[in-house]
Amino acid sequence: MLANTKGINLPGGRIIRKEPWHLPWSIIRKGMCRMATFTVRGKNIEITPSLREYVEKRVGKVTKYFDNVGEISVLLTVSKGRHIVEVTVPVQGGILLRGEEATMDMYTSIDLVVEKLERQIHKQKTKLARRFRGGGFKAEALNVPAVPEKQDETDEEYKVVKTKRFIVKPMDTQEAIMQMNLLNHNFFVFRDSETEEVNVVYKRTDGNYGLIESGN
Repeated sequence: MLANTKGINLPGGRIIRKEPWHLPWSIIRKGMCRMATFTVRGKNIEITPSLREYVEKRVGKVTKYFDNVGEISVLLTVSKGRHIVEVTVPVQGGILLRGEEATMDMYTSIDLVVEKLERQIHKQKTKLARRFRGGGFKAEALNVPAVPEKQDETDEEYKVVKTKRFIVKPMDTQEAIMQMNLLNHNFFVFRDSETEEVNVVYKRTDGNYGLIESGN
């Protein structure tokens, strides 16, 4: 069933006058309203039904800000006693929301990463409203005007204070990581010697490395 301005239509003709993210979780799990889809993966941790349900319930809060959200990716990792949560939320128009948090408790990390994502949305509310001026961004969920009358810090243009140019050389991922470390940088742009695509390697907060691959 779909949400509308009057409420949620349920079997038997009942209407709950709430948005989907306020519905009892039992109703949501039965598929009585439209929710985002999730991919929840675990590394060194078992994804139990209760943990998956908590992830979907908490992270699903961010869907209330947008009309169309793609499949939400969540990675839960336990490493050296740290419980790490990484969330990626694809939104229409090719926009990605991403957050990462780490604490000594997985449920706390989940709560904190949701707060981080919501702070990002609040901070960029004006630019998001303009980006989705034709519809798609639910500024009313923030309890603020879509485009504030007065200009604030989020309405200012992003300031580019330095520009660098360099040749993107072909190499494999291992060589790119070595080059990044030799330069003492946190990321490095390179052209994959096999695919010829421009990729990025970066240092993660857990001490490991990440790879961003370009594609259509």
